[in-house]
Amino acid sequence: MAHWSTIQERGVVWGMRFLLKVYLLAGRKVLQFFLYPVVSYYWLINRSGREASQQYLQRVKTVFPDMPIESGVWGSYRHFICFANSMVDKLAAWSGALSMDDVRYHGREAVQKYLSQGQGVLMLGSHLGNLEVCRVIAWIGKRVTVNVLVHTRHAEKFNSVLNEVSAGSRMNLIQVTEINAATAMLLEDRINAGELVIIAADRVPVTGQGRVAEAEFLGKTALFPQGPFILASLLKCPVFTLFCIKQEGVHHIYFDLFSNKLSFPRKQRQQAITSCVQKYSAVLQRYVKKAPLQWFNFYDFWQS
Repeated sequence: MAHWSTIQERGVVWGMRFLLKVYLLAGRKVLQFFLYPVVSYYWLINRSGREASQQYLQRVKTVFPDMPIESGVWGSYRHFICFANSMVDKLAAWSGALSMDDVRYHGREAVQKYLSQGQGVLMLGSHLGNLEVCRVIAWIGKRVTVNVLVHTRHAEKFNSVLNEVSAGSRMNLIQVTEINAATAMLLEDRINAGELVIIAADRVPVTGQGRVAEAEFLGKTALFPQGPFILASLLKCPVFTLFCIKQEGVHHIYFDLFSNKLSFPRKQRQQAITSCVQKYSAVLQRYVKKAPLQWFNFYDFWQS
């Protein structure tokens, strides 16, 4: 089975730039006129993505049998369409079309408290929902720099697209293929400067050689990266989970305190990390239940 990072981002930057221009010139309705045929075509030719989507939705149905969600072909198509709509929301966020009235916050006060004291915070994100809404809007109540770790060589190009429409943005995309000592030192400086660091904790390392831990997710064992949690222990800072999901046309941003400071005793290090990963998996599953069609991992998540 293919590693998630081998799925090529064909024409992603060019495509985002084109869609952004359509959005700015003609608005959301016209953009969706272009978007739906493209997504439909991609859904038809992307067999592995369709199968992975159906597998995931079947797991949701198994764990939450009362949820009104389909796991067959139609459910998979709706899953892809939901992804397409999230792309439109990204463009809206980048272009400044979203206002504070479009967002609801849950648990933001705890994060503000740390930042007001000059304490940086690490956020454990995921591929559930739309983190771009969090990145672009002044969502903390003060101008704070947000650093997002990404596992793609297109990071600098995405930055250039962002800067075209988001003047004065205080968001940095930091490209990493693995978390090493140099990465930890760089992020330690950012945390000490009172900045935010966001890292997705629901995909195994790009290199395929990094540390992983098993955790139960949607009723079946899956592999999660240890890196984000080891990084959190090195940074010795407060750790929150961060989810932004769209409910009834409104973006809801959820902040939950994960730990005031992570620490893994040497003698029980592996056991403590695995327990921490399982805790994150449980939080992720709880939010997946809120918006199952907004979890965008179109590959076999449960492969060994």
